[in-house]
This record gives sequence, C-alpha cells and structure tokens, in this order.
Amino acid sequence: MGLTYQMKMKIPFDMADMNGHLKLPDVILLSLQVSGMQSIDLGISDKDMLERYNLVWIITDYDIDVVRLPHFAEEITIETEALTYNRLFCYRRFTIFDESGQAIIQMLGTFVLMDRDSRKVHPVEPEIVAPYQSAFSKKLMRGPKYPDLEHATSKDYHVRFYDLDMNGHVNNSKYLDWIFEVMGADFLTQHIPKKIHLKYVREVRPGGMIASSYDLDGLKSNHQIASDGQVNAQALVTWQKLKKEN
Repeated sequence: MGLTYQMKMKIPFDMADMNGHLKLPDVILLSLQVSGMQSIDLGISDKDMLERYNLVWIITDYDIDVVRLPHFAEEITIETEALTYNRLFCYRRFTIFDESGQAIIQMLGTFVLMDRDSRKVHPVEPEIVAPYQSAFSKKLMRGPKYPDLEHATSKDYHVRFYDLDMNGHVNNSKYLDWIFEVMGADFLTQHIPKKIHLKYVREVRPGGMIASSYDLDGLKSNHQIASDGQVNAQALVTWQKLKKEN
C-alpha cells in the first residue's frame, strides 16, 4: 500500500446543485486536486512530469460508490492513496469522509501515462511511482462490460474552449456533466448516483460536437459519449432515490 494524503475543505456555493449537494463532476475535480497536491509535495508534480519525461497522467476508468453526497458548506476530508501499479496501469483510491469521519464516497481511479507529443501510452517506470511507495502488482483491475444502447435518448453538446485543460484534453469531470445533464432536471432533482462505472475510450476533439446518449431501465442507466462516429466514453450508473430531509 502507498502513502496516504488528506485535505480538508468546505463545499462552496458554486459547487452545489439545486438540491444543495456537491455536484458529482466536482467530486472528481476536488479529488484530483488532492492527488495533485500529494504529487507536488512528493516533488513529482504534473509540471515535473512534463519537464523530466514529457509525460502526462491520463485517467482511463473510475469506479465510484456513493453513500450520500456532501452538502453546501459541509466540511469534508478527501483522502487519497496510490495503491498499486503494473507495467501500464496505476490504481489510486479516493475516499471522502464527512465531519463525523464516516466514509460517504469511495472512488477508484485507473491511470496511465501518455507521451504528450505522440499521444501514445507510455510504460510505467518504477522511478516515477517510487515516491508514492505503491506496490508493484501484476493483478489487473478490470471494469464491467458496457452493453450497446438499444432505445437511446440523445442530446448534442458543443465542446467549448473552457471544457479543456492545460494539456488540451476535455477535462475528466466534463464527461460526467454530459452524462448527467442529458437525463433532465426532473430526474436529477429526485435521484443521486449510488454506483458509477465510467470508462474513457478516446479523446474528444476540441471545438467539435458530442452526442450524449442513454438508456434507462428502472434505477439503472447505460450511457455513451460519442463524436465523429466513434465512442469517447461509456458509463453505467445505478441510482438511488433522494431521501427527503426534515
């Protein structure tokens, strides 16, 4: 097991949705901020990765479990740990604790290294991950199979300049924006995710259009982000009905 790192923060107004909950895309943003701070403290920040190796970290999969979502102005603790790595993949845990110390969100992220110029996956060098003290393991953590959409509802979105990060990629969290937004306000004000599997397949090109499509069967939804006739991301979501608070 690797080194753990924690940060406390309060949920700001602009990260709360209509229900007063932390938006799921911002769960990813805040979590990656914490892992980024750990990398800075260990002397191997994203800037260091570019300057030393011309490499960037890319996320390929998320596996997210939600007990409940934090509320506006609630103080949370986000803990992260680089668990294991193999020749191509690195696995990182994120846990969000509430003020009483209860784990309310668990997230597993799968990371790969990509050469910034060639856009090709680069093998994980032991010297790169050594500061995190994570263990080498040949075990691969495989995600679920994503079935084809059968009776999809779809909506198109334009990829805007501010959807991109400093590496020219569509920001990780933006995919969840597109995945959830297409379901509509009526559904989203009455439900929150319980389980999310999210797989990034290929990059969305800047300035283009994407189609966000989904099937809904009871409290389970199957999602696809596509552009230029190709799949960019897939997700499976199990929902829970929002409990009314007194």
